[in-house]
Amino acid sequence: MAAAFDANGAALALPRGGAGAPLDILAIGSSSTEGVGASSPANTYPARLEAELEKRTGVDFDVRNAGVGGELAVKTLERLKSALKSGWARLVIWQVGTNDAIAGVDEASFRATVESGVAAARAAHVPLVLIDPQFTLACPDAARYERYVAIVDGVGAEDHVPVLSRYAGMKGWRVKYAKALGSLMSGDGLHMNDLGYRCLAHALAEAIEGAAGAKL
Repeated sequence: MAAAFDANGAALALPRGGAGAPLDILAIGSSSTEGVGASSPANTYPARLEAELEKRTGVDFDVRNAGVGGELAVKTLERLKSALKSGWARLVIWQVGTNDAIAGVDEASFRATVESGVAAARAAHVPLVLIDPQFTLACPDAARYERYVAIVDGVGAEDHVPVLSRYAGMKGWRVKYAKALGSLMSGDGLHMNDLGYRCLAHALAEAIEGAAGAKL
């Protein structure tokens, strides 16, 4: 699976933490970040991302997993703002939208929440990457679901924030390889499995390395 990535005109300036210090990344979101469907914590996307970035760049990374399964974006926003105040993270990856789409959160409110997160990261001078909802057949209202995907992608485009589109990548995979999408998914048809998370981490590593100009 090759997830679609759009830097939206942004460049990720990722400074080192200091002499011998790791480059700290906060991975925040809901169950896809927590790793529901993975066989172990080592197979979640944040853990796989840390390993792949270190292998690619030779730089020490610390990717902190701050995923909370089932959480709506408005609650994640509270945690994001708190984390930004700590000054720990030098890059934030925010996986957002799936639960809001399934629950039918007011679309204008959802957009405002995502925009508030973007503004908070910008005020803290921390680069942000958004991950939009994954493609799934488990949602009964596909048209509504796609509107939430479009909100995340639209906020990224309007505010010049990089977006990794799982939805576009996974939907394209399904169209091209028919039933092969199932190889990336866990038994519930919604969450990824080890292979899916590994593919997501690979796409993110490529995107981060490319948007940072490989100057890590």
